[in-house]
Amino acid sequence: MNPKNTLNPFNPKLILGLGNPGKKYESTYHNAGHLFIDYLIKERLKGAENGLRSKGSLVCLKTKDQLIGKSLTYMNLSGISLENALKIRKTPAEEILIVHDDSDIPIGSYKLSFGKNSAGHKGVDSIIRTLGSKYFWRLRVGIRPAKEKTRSKAENFVLKKINADHKKILYSMFGGIIEKVIEKENP
Repeated sequence: MNPKNTLNPFNPKLILGLGNPGKKYESTYHNAGHLFIDYLIKERLKGAENGLRSKGSLVCLKTKDQLIGKSLTYMNLSGISLENALKIRKTPAEEILIVHDDSDIPIGSYKLSFGKNSAGHKGVDSIIRTLGSKYFWRLRVGIRPAKEKTRSKAENFVLKKINADHKKILYSMFGGIIEKVIEKENP
């Protein structure tokens, strides 16, 4: 069954950034979802960092209208973090926004999608299995550096540390994404 997207205006109630846990993976391209959540909390919800709480496989901030969190599981087990988030704030799939890296999109670009297959992203596969549905929102953050050939396998660069120039590009893009996607009425 293909449910109609009823979000109009777009207003995610649960925002979950995907990534891998631990120092080893901090600031890697694969953790773009974590970086986005860190930026959102630090830059848009100033002072809210003090409200961050660990809840099992999740670090989250509960606001009046939203639950914003980062997964603390490895990417291929992201559904476990989503399960914990759903225990805190019961949310229908169509009001969930999953933020993750996308190695097919150039760095500095993003795509917002709804109801798409995982395209091989193991974290998204896990989310789809957990929800039993692909009908949720995805913010796909481009991580493919210009020097990486389109045919280059993602595993060749996703676990590398993000260089300073690319981090500036991502942070600059995050501000625009938040204004256009999170704070605006329609994506």
